[in-house]
Amino acid sequence: MDNGLRQKAEALPARPGVYIFKEEGGQPIYVGKAKSLKHRVRSYFQETRPGDEKRERMLDAARDLEFILVDNEKEALALENNLIKQFKPRYNILLRDDKTYPYIKLTLKERFPRVYVTRRLKKDGARYYGPYFPAHLAYRIVDLIHRRFLVPSCHVDLTRFHSRPCLQYYIKRCLGPCVEGLTTPERYAEAVRDVRLLLEGRESDLIKQLHERVLQAAAREQFEEAARFRDQLSTVEQLRERQKMAAASGDDFDIFGFHREGPQIAVNLFHLRGGRTVDRREFFWEDLEELDIGSVISALVRQVYLDQPYLPAEIYLPAELEDREVFEEILSEKRGRPVHIYGPESGRRRALLELVARNARHSFDRRFRVLKPQAREMMESLAEEIDLPVPPRRIEAFDVSHFQGSDVVASMVVCEDGRMEKAGYRKFIIKATPRNDDFASMREVVTRRYHRILAEKKKLPDLILVDGGVGQLHAAAEALASLEIINQPLASIAKREEVLYVYGREDEPVILDRHSPTLHLIQQIRDEAHRFAVSFHRSRRQRRSLTSELTCIPTVGERTAQRLLEHFGSVQRVRELSTEELAQVVKPAQADKIISHFRPSAS
Repeated sequence: MDNGLRQKAEALPARPGVYIFKEEGGQPIYVGKAKSLKHRVRSYFQETRPGDEKRERMLDAARDLEFILVDNEKEALALENNLIKQFKPRYNILLRDDKTYPYIKLTLKERFPRVYVTRRLKKDGARYYGPYFPAHLAYRIVDLIHRRFLVPSCHVDLTRFHSRPCLQYYIKRCLGPCVEGLTTPERYAEAVRDVRLLLEGRESDLIKQLHERVLQAAAREQFEEAARFRDQLSTVEQLRERQKMAAASGDDFDIFGFHREGPQIAVNLFHLRGGRTVDRREFFWEDLEELDIGSVISALVRQVYLDQPYLPAEIYLPAELEDREVFEEILSEKRGRPVHIYGPESGRRRALLELVARNARHSFDRRFRVLKPQAREMMESLAEEIDLPVPPRRIEAFDVSHFQGSDVVASMVVCEDGRMEKAGYRKFIIKATPRNDDFASMREVVTRRYHRILAEKKKLPDLILVDGGVGQLHAAAEALASLEIINQPLASIAKREEVLYVYGREDEPVILDRHSPTLHLIQQIRDEAHRFAVSFHRSRRQRRSLTSELTCIPTVGERTAQRLLEHFGSVQRVRELSTEELAQVVKPAQADKIISHFRPSAS
């Protein structure tokens, strides 16, 4: 332990603030707040303090101590939370698996703006609205935008025109800006303005404009257009009424529950709005042996609520919260109305607290005892992670295999409803691609597969998955574009990093938690495609080596060697055959040559 740290602790002022322990190099390893910096930090160095292994490890690693003074405990709490989120110190309790709530992104910098649901905010000139709570609300609003305002969420290249639109245009969920003549820039811009008014909460302005358009279209006797504006008007009015009813229903509260075994802990957080459970969040930690549940809950509440715009009237906790009064004051100021925090001793909501605890136990079992979740849950989770419109029922996955550029083959495997469907597997021998060009090989196999699907008028899969990184992803996308297949969900999974790249947002790779059942499903599909490709490649190499042993015999060409192997099964079997047996497949003269080659003494 560094004595210089002890001296710095003694010199700290007895005022509210935040203290930061740093390792060699200046990286923060622990951030804490205190009502009195001097008393709080000095306690770390007291010899009479009970043994705390994690505290000892932190002090051994610490090389410097800094502090920031604030005016009161509320400011200390807020600053501590911001610094923890900024630096992610390894000795703080961090929200590793927290569900981030989605935003709706409107890409105003594009020639034809589009809307997306995203969980990542970027400085890209787009307008972001949200976050939306519960999470599915963002998806419902975007679906409404598709159906009523016809502004899409596709990843089609709109910098150029295409020869035909995708399915979304034909089912009247898109104006079709990808094809020249289907819409006009003016009509599209009007739709985007309407979407902005809706997302900005300016329903009154939008209703007024839509009402005027209904009257104008009717006056021009454009009754179909008037009906479209009328439907939009009705949708916006219904949405506003539902929001008013939800705001007036009250009875909004959050309940925490936990299950712990040794250093592993699972926490569930249920959000109830208007008396209904609208969402559930799960948090997991694996290394909290020395910490009591109160410290965990305190860190959790701090990191969940201090930055959350949607706050309930009541919060129920399974442990006493340190600085409860300060938390209540901060959250009440943020909400504009009182927020009350209750501990387990209050007795309120006892039945619901027990229910959430049971759910936490189930989460613990699924996470740490590797219980397999239902296929439906995994597909829903996958759809949410990569922003698919619906959970994928059928996934087709591709991999390419070769040895130093020779015997290049590819595989396609199929996963339906979470299970591998071997009847749908396909093998491909790469024909038109130069050796050692994995990208071209992927382009060839994807082209061949979906050219046939189109020719046979079969349905495309809900998701195409390729093994590899961004290069393989773009190769597959080029193949689909050459077939005029647009807006097809497409992703790749990179080996080693286990990162998912989704076509259209490659700069936002999806990193799934290593315990995630969704990641395990993707890995299973990827590994099965790899296994199937490698086994096909090995059989091709083996067959080629066996064939070459036969083709060195005079008068036996490659086709003849293939027929012999297919009929008799192996070179060893061919060695043992008589002239009459060989003559079933080859000419008598060839049969004699074969026997002379393998058994010279018999000729």
